[in-house]
Amino acid sequence: MKKNVTLLLFVALAANAFAQGNTLQAGTPAGEKFSAERLQRIDNVIEQTIDSGYINGAVGLIARNGKMVYYKSFGMADVEQKKLMNNDAIFRIASQTKAITSVAVMMLFEEGKFLLDDPISKYLPAFAHPKVVDTFNPKDTTYTTVPAKREITIRDLLTHTSGIAYAQIGSPTMNAIYAKAHIPAGFVSDKILLADAMKKLGPLPLEHQPGERWTYGLNVDVLGYLVEKISGKSLDQFMKERIFDPLGMKDTYFYIPAAKQNRLVTVYTPDKKDHLIKWNASTFEGLSADYPTVNGTYYAGGAGLSSTIKDYATFLQMMLNGGVYNGQRLLSRHTVELMTTNQIGDLYINPNKEKFGLGFGLTTDISSKKLGISEGSFAWGGFFGTLYWVDPKEHLVCLLFVQNWPLPHNAFQDKFRAMVYQALTD
Repeated sequence: MKKNVTLLLFVALAANAFAQGNTLQAGTPAGEKFSAERLQRIDNVIEQTIDSGYINGAVGLIARNGKMVYYKSFGMADVEQKKLMNNDAIFRIASQTKAITSVAVMMLFEEGKFLLDDPISKYLPAFAHPKVVDTFNPKDTTYTTVPAKREITIRDLLTHTSGIAYAQIGSPTMNAIYAKAHIPAGFVSDKILLADAMKKLGPLPLEHQPGERWTYGLNVDVLGYLVEKISGKSLDQFMKERIFDPLGMKDTYFYIPAAKQNRLVTVYTPDKKDHLIKWNASTFEGLSADYPTVNGTYYAGGAGLSSTIKDYATFLQMMLNGGVYNGQRLLSRHTVELMTTNQIGDLYINPNKEKFGLGFGLTTDISSKKLGISEGSFAWGGFFGTLYWVDPKEHLVCLLFVQNWPLPHNAFQDKFRAMVYQALTD
């Protein structure tokens, strides 16, 4: 009888832990089937990359089953000030904002606010009756258009198949069209509003027919505006109330409070001699790296957030848990599965033959053979060198954050990916 009671108690505790969702805690390599000696190899690669002058510093985090087996910082957050990199350093996560905005969208989807195949113009009229670029004259940036064969859907935006491209980093044609209309790429210091920029974007032509191709673009900025329109709240307010506060993400912001700005890592870029120098406004089309420190009003759903590696790992652990973390359910398990399942049919997002879900890139059977990351893993990264992936098969959350652009010597990123798996012992 005593044995049965003990068994029932164990089952009850296990069921409660599952319902609550694994929370990130300190763990040991041995406890989660990692070799401590083999994890040390990651240290060596990162330190060699810093010593070679390719990056100034980095923070890495690896968690399995919610237990952090690797959480280390290396190098300098600011070389000139001799400020060491710390685990609580704040990074511009840029396009890693997209996954959080996508979760916000899917939370509203779960509430019955819209369907994924609704035309976006049903909620944002500026995007009604889309047109597609037909001819373009680079001399004076004039163009002709043809009508789109159909309206853009919310699913198109979540999958980057709408035909909306990126400002500044897109094709020369779309860069010119967006620049003429003063459409920002997402790193904004000016006192402008997301709604105003998206209303200007709406009537501009698409690069291709909706659903025809996968084109990385301002899709998730449009979705950020959708969240604002549906919820009646600014995107930063919605994220704070519905995502950051419930998950305990205390260091994630569009614009960092003054008391925490000293933790923001400096952005470095290689000069003509391949020596690292501080990013300045002339580095990339007049863009200042100081945008997270201003008292801004532009909440770019596709690129605007800054965060710590621990905060972002918490967000990813929620996804790995099936939408729940520490008793806070943000999404249902089925919604998480929907977001991390191929949504682009026969299209691919890159030469590695990877797919795309609703907000995440997906490892396929083909791309898994490159580094050993399990098929079905979901991932993305950010403009300034941050990266992450979640491996449901191995119960892994893995992140490596740097603040460097461009990264001509980026082999250390793939080495990090491969070296996580070589350290597993089961």
